Amino acid sequence: MGFFGFGRKAKKEQAALDDEHAGEVAEQETAETTQDTADNANAANADDVRGQDCGPWDVDDDNIPNYDDYLDIGALYLPYLDGISLRLKANQDDGSVVGANVSVNGASLELEAFAAPKSQGLWDGVREDLLAANADAKEVDGTFGKELMLPVHVGKHTVMTRVVGIDGPRWMLRGIFSGEAVHDGEMKDTFDQYFKDVVVERGEEPLAPRDLLPMHGPITPSQRRKLAQAQAAEQEGEDATIPGQPDGPLTPMQQVETQTTLKRGPLFSEVR
Repeated sequence: MGFFGFGRKAKKEQAALDDEHAGEVAEQETAETTQDTADNANAANADDVRGQDCGPWDVDDDNIPNYDDYLDIGALYLPYLDGISLRLKANQDDGSVVGANVSVNGASLELEAFAAPKSQGLWDGVREDLLAANADAKEVDGTFGKELMLPVHVGKHTVMTRVVGIDGPRWMLRGIFSGEAVHDGEMKDTFDQYFKDVVVERGEEPLAPRDLLPMHGPITPSQRRKLAQAQAAEQEGEDATIPGQPDGPLTPMQQVETQTTLKRGPLFSEVR
């Protein structure tokens, strides 16, 4: 009986040890899952989730802020910023708009939106490609998770840029910060917040991963409202005039320009 009694005790003790080990494993897995969630947040803070706590936003996000007063350039809705200058980048071949650059007070932000697959984001792969192609690039932990510090050579000068990528539903928004928007300070905070406030509209057009999302010339909020009214009137069978593109500065402090890709300076032409 002593043998069988010892056996039952040993089994109980072994079961207790197994339960304790299982608890430790569960705790470790929970901690790892929590860390993975934080690492993959890809947002303003490790605990924030894009589309829930912060932007850049998708037009279908539940918690999206009101963007009625944003400037519409197609794939992107851009918030206003006092004193801002907006330049639209155009494709050299067909003149289509492929990106935007906003700048003010020595700081600038270039924006481009790309199509992405449903199953995974693009930023990790794009970041690896940039690191492989630029020996001087350095990966850092920044406002938006993994960012790149990338020196750009312009003539005899070297300009430091900060490259950020945010993955959304079937899109990736890339931001290239330069000037006062690169290093800690008031303008960096201002442009980081600007980037967070951008709204992306992917659209339903079938596009290959890494294709640029289509954009167009700027449409102001008032023009967008007139367009909606005109479309409603057309549906009711009334005569309506569809408003055209803006023909002047957005406000006395805001000027819209068109830029040809990879061209600078005097080649800018105003949208009039």
